[in-house]
Order: sequence, then C-alpha cells, then structure tokens
Amino acid sequence: MKLLDGKEVSAKIKQDIKEEAAAFTAEFGRRPHLVAILVGNDGGSETYVASKMRNCELVGFESTNIRYESDITEDALIAKIQEINKDETIDGLIVQLPLPKHIDPEKITEAIDYRKDVDGFHPINLGRMQRNLPCFIPATPYGILLMLEHYGIDTSGKKAVVVGRSNIVGSPMSILLARNTNPGNCTVTLTHSRTANLKEEVLAGDIVVAAIGKKNFVTADMVKDGAIVIDVGINREDSTETKSGFKLYGDVDFEEVSKKASWITPVPGGVGLMTIVGLLKNTLQAAKAEVYPR
Repeated sequence: MKLLDGKEVSAKIKQDIKEEAAAFTAEFGRRPHLVAILVGNDGGSETYVASKMRNCELVGFESTNIRYESDITEDALIAKIQEINKDETIDGLIVQLPLPKHIDPEKITEAIDYRKDVDGFHPINLGRMQRNLPCFIPATPYGILLMLEHYGIDTSGKKAVVVGRSNIVGSPMSILLARNTNPGNCTVTLTHSRTANLKEEVLAGDIVVAAIGKKNFVTADMVKDGAIVIDVGINREDSTETKSGFKLYGDVDFEEVSKKASWITPVPGGVGLMTIVGLLKNTLQAAKAEVYPR
C-alpha cells in the first residue's frame, strides 16, 4: 500500500502557484484576488473559509472574507454578488455552503458570474466540463485529478466506481474520469444510496472514489485487492483524545481497506488539502484569464 499524500502534493503545487502569482503581480501590479462570502456561524464553514483565506495569503493572493448574519435576505446577498461580479479587481468569488434555509443555494450559485466561479458549481462551468471545454472544474474533483497526475497513476482503461452522486463531488468526478483525457478514459459506474448490489458494484472497481458522507462506509469486503481508493469523506465526531475536541473520519475504513489497496488517501491529510489546491489553481487561472479570455 502506498499513500496518496495530500500534504506532499499540495505543498509542491502551492509552491508552483506561489511562483506564478508572484510573476502575475510583477506584471500587472496587483495580486490575484479571491473573495469568500460566509453567511451565519456554521462551525465547519468557519474552519473551511479560514483555511482558504490562510492558503491564499501563503501563495501570494489577496483574500477578502465578507461575513453576514444568518438573517440576511436572499435579495441582499444576490445584490452583493452582483456588485462583486462587476468589480474587475476581484478574480474569484465563492459563497460558502451550507446557507440558511430561507436562501436558495441554486439561485446564489447562478447569480455568481461563471467567469469568477472558482468553486466550479455554476451550470455553465458544469455544462462546459461535460462537453470537455475549458471551464473551472469543481475544486474537489480537480484536486483529485491533480493528485493522480502527480503520482503518475495511469487511469486509462480502468473501471472506476464513484460512491455518491452529489453535484459537488460524485457527479462531476464520474464525468471527469470518463473523459478522453489524462487522468481519465475510465469506464465509470456512479453508485449511490439506492444502488442495488452496492457491494458487488464497488468490488468491481479498479479505482474507488468514496464521497457519500458516511463514516467508514466503504469497508474492506467492498474493495478488491490492488484497488486505488480515494476517500473524499470528512466526518467530524466529538473526541476527548484531541485538542480540537473532535476527530475526523473518512468514508473509508482506512485501517482495514489500506491492507488491500495499492494506493489510498488518508483522512485527514488527503483530498481535503487537494480541494484547497483546486480552488487556488482556479483562482489563478481566473486572474490570468486562461479559461475565459477577457
């Protein structure tokens, strides 16, 4: 078993991003700029946004965190998004999910200018991804592709099984692994909570991507010997064993599955770090107008 080490890969890619950002700043007299909007006080969202902002500073980006109380109206939030859309000094915009129940996340996603949608959630970016056209790829699937590329893992002709069909990870991951690209060229099965004979489906996978949001859902008896296992899950549980007061678990039973896998991502230290890298690369591409020329 070998680790797909998110710490190692993200450090290497962030150094490359830092050098490109410095060159951009020297040429244009400003830093790539990412804005994050955070609504309410969700603990997980607070942690994620803080990490994103911290990593922006580490690679030489400008970052702005705009905070609102959970009672902000949908119209007011959309008005702010439209203001940012028009600001030429801002390259990327993310609105951290989840949002309060009175705000429709689909309306918010579609309000963001797709040319600044560095999370890769806008329907235009998702549609262009499906057509294999230039676009911003959702950050987590993008990070996974970058990890596979870094380790030189040949995916062509492999059978890939994706567990989970969310619009953020599972569905786009299934499309990306099937595309005629590298990494890609897999035969993909997209499974979910209603899949019949789920264990048998996952057992057939040369590559297994677990993104279903349930602690240790993928067990050793569901994974064949030599499989490449990518664990997207981040499940928090209260713990007296850690300073933070909680412990993170993946969607994969790492201790047992790692005995059978040829490659596997740890949690923490795996895909989560690569999600940040995907976001940073999208933001740099937005600043340089590499995806959507100005």
